[in-house]
Amino acid sequence: MILGVLKELNYNRVAIVPAASRILNGLGIEVRIESGAGVKSGFTDQMYAEAGFTFADSGEILSTADILVSISPVSVDLLQKMKKGASVISMYAPYQNPEVTEPLKTVSVNVFSMDMIPRTTLAQAMDVLSSMASLAGYKAVIKAADHYDNIFPMMMTAAGTIPPTKVMVIGAGVAGLQAIATAKRLGAVVEAFDTRLAAKEEVQSLGATFVEVEGAVDDKSAGGYAVQQSEEYIQKQRALVHERALRANIIIATAQVRGRKAPLIVTENTIDQMRPGSVIVDLAASTGGNCAYTQNNKTIVHNGVTIIGNSDLADELPNVASTLFSNNILNFLKMLVVNKNVYIDESNEIIKNALISKA
Repeated sequence: MILGVLKELNYNRVAIVPAASRILNGLGIEVRIESGAGVKSGFTDQMYAEAGFTFADSGEILSTADILVSISPVSVDLLQKMKKGASVISMYAPYQNPEVTEPLKTVSVNVFSMDMIPRTTLAQAMDVLSSMASLAGYKAVIKAADHYDNIFPMMMTAAGTIPPTKVMVIGAGVAGLQAIATAKRLGAVVEAFDTRLAAKEEVQSLGATFVEVEGAVDDKSAGGYAVQQSEEYIQKQRALVHERALRANIIIATAQVRGRKAPLIVTENTIDQMRPGSVIVDLAASTGGNCAYTQNNKTIVHNGVTIIGNSDLADELPNVASTLFSNNILNFLKMLVVNKNVYIDESNEIIKNALISKA
């Protein structure tokens, strides 16, 4: 069985790292990879060669692969070059862009989208969204610190005492919790908002203050995702965020609702009144942003406030991000590949959810 890995055009990451060779060999899988595929993430061709990977051009990989692995969604044009009945594993995000699934019906390839794997205990080892979100939460704080004109910890010096930075985190999911932990390690005073009461204990366990807005809808069947809130709740949330934001130096915004536009939580009025030198990192930028003035994949300064819109900060940590992504893929392959063949068991909840188009 041949697994193909193409060079990513839009990312610094690579889908499979050299260390994956041992497990892939155990599954009876031979890997063919494009030369230079791992260079941006710190994995040289020599490292892949030493791991036993074979190099091939994209045409050969597409025509011979039984499984193609990619971070970027593979286009229909490329899928048409694959063998009938082959499989592709990627990140199509159909919950965000439902229109992506219809063109896939025109090709005779099984398409698995890793972002559709349910967020259950059994599937944790395959949860790409959580892997990347954790890195993004960490990087958001580091990026904020880099743009901030002060230091995070309280510091007592002969010239005077420097007060600690105040960080506010909006959304205490995987990214938010990692942002809290990182900001605390750097010495900041941290408080966090989340609509899910289940997040309260996790926030407090990290040493942050949980700011609760009464009246939240908390759907335990939502698989760990936040759910759409009423307009009344959103108005109450905005008012409390406004009050706290005027005292904060840094805001890390991570709140997203699966399949919907990100809720606008930090308004124009709030940002206009924030202290000059403050920094906002908006990880929800790709779905509209939690903050007014956010521009996706851009850093702007508005009224002295730096606003960083970036939903893919994990790509700025390509070595570790590639390693985690590769491990997620390996754990999925352990379930998908049986006796050196792809076995699509649709009674398996993980495989059923990930399969967005069948050959």
